[in-house]
Amino acid sequence: MAIKIRLARGGSKKRPFYRVVAADSRSPRDGRFIEKLGTYNPLLPKDSEDRVKLNVERIQEWIAQGAQPTDRVARFLEAAGVRDKAERANLKKAVPGKKATERAKEREDKAAKAAEAAAAAKAAAEAPAEAPAETPAEDASAE
Repeated sequence: MAIKIRLARGGSKKRPFYRVVAADSRSPRDGRFIEKLGTYNPLLPKDSEDRVKLNVERIQEWIAQGAQPTDRVARFLEAAGVRDKAERANLKKAVPGKKATERAKEREDKAAKAAEAAAAAKAAAEAPAEAPAETPAEDASAE
C-alpha cells in the first residue's frame, strides 16, 4: 500500500482549512485517512504560528516507513527544517514562445530602422538649412 502525506480539505465554501494526513494514495482527497498529522489554515497571515501546525515526530515515522509527502507538504517540512530543500523544476511558463520572440525581434528591428531614418531625415533637414545660409552670404561678399 502506497502511503502519501497530503492535505485533506475541510472548511466551508471560500473558507478553506486543511488537515495534514497520512492516507492511502488510492483514497479520495477528502476521504478516508490513516492518521491526522497536522493542520494548515491558509487564511491566517504567513507569519502566524497557527498557520501550519505539524506533528513532526509522527511525520518522520511515516517517512521512515516509506510514506511520500506531496509537494505542498514537502514545502511545509522544508520550512520546519525537517527536510532538506529540494531543487524544483523551473518550468519557465512566463517565457514567451519561439514565434513571440521572433515577432518581438522584428518589432525591435523595425523600430531601430525607423529611428535611424528619423535621425537621418533630421540631419538632412538641418544640413541644407545651414548650407543655403552660407551661400547667399558668400554671393553678397563676392559682388
